[in-house]
Amino acid sequence: MILNHLWGLYAHPKEEWHLIDKKHESYFYSLSHIAIISLIPTLTSYYSAAHLGWSIGVGDIIKLTQQSAMLMSIGMYFGLMIGVVALAILIHELAKAFDAAPTYTQSLELAAYTATPLFMVGFASFYPVLWFVMLVGLGGLTYSIYLLYSGTPILMHIPEEKGFIYASSVVTCGLVLLAILMAASVILWSAGMGPVYTA
Repeated sequence: MILNHLWGLYAHPKEEWHLIDKKHESYFYSLSHIAIISLIPTLTSYYSAAHLGWSIGVGDIIKLTQQSAMLMSIGMYFGLMIGVVALAILIHELAKAFDAAPTYTQSLELAAYTATPLFMVGFASFYPVLWFVMLVGLGGLTYSIYLLYSGTPILMHIPEEKGFIYASSVVTCGLVLLAILMAASVILWSAGMGPVYTA
């Protein structure tokens, strides 16, 4: 089953990382995991934007047209997929500086399973109130970072001290990737591909 590590990463993360390391899946398997998990924030964001409407604390509920919400959700889906794969490439390239030699599959596994809690935050969109989604998002981000720090030494086969520095480097690269994705979104919005609100 494609999502067979999902419960273990929440219930007993370190043991699950050892299990993932013991039985590496194929590159396609990890891609399939990302493809499925990326659907969660994509579909929930579409539904909340087009049908429920967002509350940002003051003023009226903000809704998008169904077509606009669909286009933005498709863009989000591919952005999430590209972001995780790009993070996996950075993990693989950074490994050389820490005397690690992971395969691309190991790097993608680390990126995919680390991103999972962050993507699960998408369920918070069913209650589309900005402060609530931000609060849940902070929790998801915190747990994703924890998974990265706990999983890096195990999957990369390096001491925990090196793993901490390695994971910190990955977090920094992840923040840079996030900034690039946000900048790309702003460019697309200014080129006429921004949201279209309902009257």
